[in-house]
Amino acid sequence: MMRAFVGLLALPALFLSPQARAQPGESLIGVWRAVVDHGPKLHGRLVIRKSRIGYLASVGGQRALGTGSDDLRFAFGPDGSFRGRVEGHSITGFWIQPSRATEGGGDAGGASQSFATPMRLAEIGRGAWSGTIEPVRDRFTLWLSIFKDTDQTLTAAFRNPERNSTGGASRFQVLVAGNSIRFSAKRDQSTIVHDAQLLGNPDRILVDWKDVGSTLELERVSAVGAATFYPRAPGSAAYVYRRPPELADGWKTANASSTGLDEQLLQSIVRAIAQSDPTARPPQLIHSLLVAHKGKLVLDEYFYGFDRTTPHDLRSAGKTFASVLLGTAPARSAGLSPQSRIYDLMRSLGPFPNPDPRKSEITLANLMTHTSGLACNDNDDTSPGNEETMQGQTAEPNWWRYTLDLPQLFRPGVRYAYCSANMNLVGGALTRATGTWLPDLFRRTLAEPLQFGEWHWNLMANGEGYLGGGAFLLPRDFLKIGQMYLDGGVWNGRRIVPAGWVRESTRPHVEINPETTGLSDDEFGNFYLRAEDGLAWHLNILKAGGRTYRTYGATGNGGQLLIVVPEADLAVVITGGNFSQGGVWLRWAQQIVGDKIIPAIRQP
Repeated sequence: MMRAFVGLLALPALFLSPQARAQPGESLIGVWRAVVDHGPKLHGRLVIRKSRIGYLASVGGQRALGTGSDDLRFAFGPDGSFRGRVEGHSITGFWIQPSRATEGGGDAGGASQSFATPMRLAEIGRGAWSGTIEPVRDRFTLWLSIFKDTDQTLTAAFRNPERNSTGGASRFQVLVAGNSIRFSAKRDQSTIVHDAQLLGNPDRILVDWKDVGSTLELERVSAVGAATFYPRAPGSAAYVYRRPPELADGWKTANASSTGLDEQLLQSIVRAIAQSDPTARPPQLIHSLLVAHKGKLVLDEYFYGFDRTTPHDLRSAGKTFASVLLGTAPARSAGLSPQSRIYDLMRSLGPFPNPDPRKSEITLANLMTHTSGLACNDNDDTSPGNEETMQGQTAEPNWWRYTLDLPQLFRPGVRYAYCSANMNLVGGALTRATGTWLPDLFRRTLAEPLQFGEWHWNLMANGEGYLGGGAFLLPRDFLKIGQMYLDGGVWNGRRIVPAGWVRESTRPHVEINPETTGLSDDEFGNFYLRAEDGLAWHLNILKAGGRTYRTYGATGNGGQLLIVVPEADLAVVITGGNFSQGGVWLRWAQQIVGDKIIPAIRQP
């Protein structure tokens, strides 16, 4: 049973009377917004100078003395740090922004984590370099729309693009008594209540908000200011299909018709998204839709204020990089393969509690198919290896050791249990075997060869790279992974991974069903769909035009989807904000790709 949230003030009994319900509060109708900006504090121009006493760095009025000669390190107290090295006339490195403890429980994703952002500082004079720090902006935006429902009831909807913090319901009834406002919604056998207060001059609504642990002050916004509350600004011209722009990112673009796709059908898909109602119960919060067909980018559209220059939180879709990185040259040269045993690779972190001879059998393939047998289950809040439990504890900042310390419940390869910590251990194997910090390995093997723009890699509590999901990427860059795999591991003539690895990692390696999960049919349906997985790739079947198409892809909470359809020479990226609403976003692959995009391909 969900408890009612405690409000700002005690409201009079008038809320329960017919007189109170009769007061419409029509003056509240409109869109309201509150923005909490958590920083980070340091951003902007970073300058590094070489002097007689060493290297000095400055940013945002702060200075730091560097350590090291080849590998430079600068620490700006709790506000961030820089690590890099001089390479010719530039300095290549990473800005590391600090993590921020979140209120109201853990959130395994979002911008509250510590992130590494690649930087290149250009020479601005003898012994001086400069570059711009562009960190992940850690904001919490709460929208409130108050309107009359079809039955003329005064209704409210809270929306939040970063975490989908809705206050516990898609819609609330609004009751007004003087300057007091009550938002209430029935859920199961309980009532969710948010009490608020209206202040005037200018109009503001004050409401306690659990997810930020403080009182938010929502201000009424104009039609222009409310534009990004909607998928596209109300009153804007109906979308007309257009060829995506060619940028300096390696994508070749084309009109969809030139690759055999019906542009009118693509146009209708975008129009439907653009006209969707953000206050619906539940809403379809699609942030972007990109389509590559026959090697060309043919659709590149964004919604809710997102655009092609905004990196998006990939959540668990970033897990698939474990598989992609394992296929790159440094990993193969280091002798890593799906058969490599994780405890052999991580032996130096031992000795480990909970010894069990079965642990020695765990392979990277077991980790990538969620069949390690360790006590790790993201769908079980009591599991010690649950991602939020691991990230929330402070006793062990090295999450690789934390996972290796877990009890062994089953023999590897026998039982499937979705576990982010397992996938993160693959990052430990890559780091140890190649001797390369994970963000730097990603930069060298994928980001630079694939001509990525801005990106940010999330870190563990000890500063090592995290591979359990959560990196921020531009959607156009994320789509390149799908296109590169369609092309047998090659991007614009450059080999990234072997063609054999593409085939091996995307073939079925594990079945997900009640038997492999150990769940009853009813329990299974609460957490999983019957499916198969490759090595950190989700395999699926789409129905289109009376046929079935096999797909492989990456998926993340909220609707972060990379869907590859080899038979149709098609790759699609969708990003979204329906966090913790799997019943919404898990349908998008079939609803958008299967029902609409594949049928838009004209048969020869």
